[in-house]
Amino acid sequence: MSQVEHGPTSPGWLITTDEQLGKKVAELVPPLIEDLPEPNRSAAREAWENYGEIVLVSSREEAVQASDAYAPEHLEVQCKDLDWWRDNLNNYGSLFLGEEICVTHGDKASGPNHTLPTMAAAKYTGGLSVHKFLKITTFQRATREASKYMGAVSARVSRSERMEGHARAADIRLAKYGFVDSLPWQSSKL
Repeated sequence: MSQVEHGPTSPGWLITTDEQLGKKVAELVPPLIEDLPEPNRSAAREAWENYGEIVLVSSREEAVQASDAYAPEHLEVQCKDLDWWRDNLNNYGSLFLGEEICVTHGDKASGPNHTLPTMAAAKYTGGLSVHKFLKITTFQRATREASKYMGAVSARVSRSERMEGHARAADIRLAKYGFVDSLPWQSSKL
């Protein structure tokens, strides 16, 4: 309920192996939403109706698969063997382990920031951190011998992608370092 009150497009999901728990949640959520003040009530009602889901799975492994497919912004796990869940879940913005902690604690008091990936972006990124403000750069360097192997592969891949200019840049290095005798595409003007 605390998530669906964010707005009319805010999802709220329960993934469970317990059918009775799923039915009980489906029964309890609507009255809890109706007890909220406005405008939270209207937002939560619409979100639950359009984006609320209760997913019944047969095992905890299937629960992990379902959760990772959703890649939620916030993920609460209220199960036994919390270390297993921590080790097996991958796609979430922030993970809350155990009944003693909830999303509200993370949003308001426990420490991590509240700027988290939404709309399944947790499949490829995490929450805001100092790393978002660091510039990551890369560089490459090669020996002439390595250039021989990379050049042949690079030219072949480039041609398969119909990127002839790229292929010729690799060909030129193959010729320059003596790995090929001529460049068949080279005109006499060059």
